[in-house]
Amino acid sequence: MMYPLSIFLNNLLLTLFLIRLVTLFPVTNTKPATFLEDFRITWSDSHIKQLDGGKGIQLLLDQNSGCGFASKKKYLFGLVSMKIKLIPGDSAGTVTAFYMNSDTDQVRDELDFEFLGNRTGQPYSVQTNVYAHGKGDREQRVNLWFDPSADFHRYSILWNYHHVVFSVDEVPIRVYKNNEHKGTPFPNSQPMGIYSTLWEADDWATRGGLEKIDWKEAPFYAYYKDFDIEGCTTPEPSACASNRANWWEGPSYQRLDAGAARRYRWVRMNHMVYDYCTDKRRNPVTPPECLINGI
Repeated sequence: MMYPLSIFLNNLLLTLFLIRLVTLFPVTNTKPATFLEDFRITWSDSHIKQLDGGKGIQLLLDQNSGCGFASKKKYLFGLVSMKIKLIPGDSAGTVTAFYMNSDTDQVRDELDFEFLGNRTGQPYSVQTNVYAHGKGDREQRVNLWFDPSADFHRYSILWNYHHVVFSVDEVPIRVYKNNEHKGTPFPNSQPMGIYSTLWEADDWATRGGLEKIDWKEAPFYAYYKDFDIEGCTTPEPSACASNRANWWEGPSYQRLDAGAARRYRWVRMNHMVYDYCTDKRRNPVTPPECLINGI
């Protein structure tokens, strides 16, 4: 049976796309990790429920408590991702956070995703922040271009010696480059654990705290699945930093490719709603990393 040339070409393009996707995001696990393989509950275990044999979890926030969990290990460089379905409806004043943290007081390193609840019908915002050598206050915020409460979406942090890339469904929304040689701090010496929390933050989360939680809508639920951690757990951090054999340090991951760079620019042009780099009230003098942190 002869197939039209158009069908053949479409099938060929799909095959090439899938090959490219596998190359960009190597698959090292033969089955999805369950929650308890890599994580432990850190806060209010009565508010976290395992689903589908531990392949997924439900987080709950009510007037009594929020909740949280953390990885059992710390990592220095790698890729961490989760699929999350956020709180539907009126979620104003709530924050669902997914982040990495060194758990050190004075010289904390941290990489944040914070999903800020909304009033019904308003866009969901995601705020990212980078702490390096104890210095934070590097918030950027974008409005998501889809309803993140309608289905699961993949949120990932790629962290290597060259940069940190925050992505949503493989679309980069933030890149923080390693320009330490130019005097800009970069988190490259402290292993970090992986954390997530669901909590009340109506003093700042929605419209700067103007929109408060409507507890009549409680309880609030967020859902997680497809936990994936691929990182260096070597006890000696210098061994992680110097091991260029790790796939996340390879040439393909040292900068965005042309397609990813186009998607990144699209997000920044169409969906960014706050950037500390351009906030002259907070930063009358542009922070140095803003001048050199391009793609």
